[in-house]
Amino acid sequence: MLPIAIDANGGDRSPADIVEGARQARDELGVEILLVGTPEVADLAGDLPLLEASEVIAMDADPGTSVRRMKDATLVRAAEAVRDGKASAMISAGNTGATMASALLRMGRLKGVKRPAIATPLPVPSGGHTVLLDAGANAECQPDWLVQFAQMGAAYARARYDVAEPRVGLLSIGEEPGKGDTLRKETYELLAVDGVLAAAGGTFIGNVEGRDILTDAVDVVVTDGFTGNVALKSLEGGMKGLVNRLLEAFDTNDETRAAADVLMPELLPLYATLDPENTGGAMLLGVDGVCIISHGSSGPTAVVNAVRVARDMVAGNVPAHLAASVA
Repeated sequence: MLPIAIDANGGDRSPADIVEGARQARDELGVEILLVGTPEVADLAGDLPLLEASEVIAMDADPGTSVRRMKDATLVRAAEAVRDGKASAMISAGNTGATMASALLRMGRLKGVKRPAIATPLPVPSGGHTVLLDAGANAECQPDWLVQFAQMGAAYARARYDVAEPRVGLLSIGEEPGKGDTLRKETYELLAVDGVLAAAGGTFIGNVEGRDILTDAVDVVVTDGFTGNVALKSLEGGMKGLVNRLLEAFDTNDETRAAADVLMPELLPLYATLDPENTGGAMLLGVDGVCIISHGSSGPTAVVNAVRVARDMVAGNVPAHLAASVA
């Protein structure tokens, strides 16, 4: 397998934690790594190969403008490395929009795909994952785009989580077919057509609500990027708030601290399951190659898991399965 290109300057904890994660991934997974970073990264890189770039796209920069103007940015060079056959996949914890734009403009779009989508796996407390897409690539969508998201999401769930027949739900404000806005109603009619998910191996189960996302009732949840990103950030914020409140309660007095000694061994595995560091990042579905978008606060553990996902997606030739699902 060709090396996996990692944007060393992307993310809130770059470059030190990103480089450390890259080194751990190489040592633990046996995967060759190609760092893409500014000359200052050379001192941290050590024996890891470095593809130098002179520019870094800031987290708050305009994605499209930055990618078009900053042709020597780390994100752009990472995408070009995949395009030019120097890397098998790219990973970045940097500007999400710029990562998507770089992959789309440099790697290209899969034949037949109208818009790429960010597929974010969300751990279900009882076990397994729910794939949420689009998680932020397309704020405004058309019904036929959501149908393709459903097709690609089902193919992705089969490839990444070995789900034999992924259950696909359309995120709406009620389970009944007539619930939702015009986009939801028109998309529902398209997804309900027999065989629309056949090539992806999925089954449409109708509308689902926000409360269903973290349950085992659905494998793939489809929505537009605006709603998907709001849902994702709401879930992250809610879980973080709950965990913080529990930790405060456990440290209230001697009685609660004693209770914590008993409960924490049972709660820690659940916390580890829900920790974004252990997810490995979201895959951008629809581009001609493997592009993994990691959380902005990714540390070494998140980088290792992102490399693991990228390796598996390359080995499984997932882009080809995605292309077949929308053909």
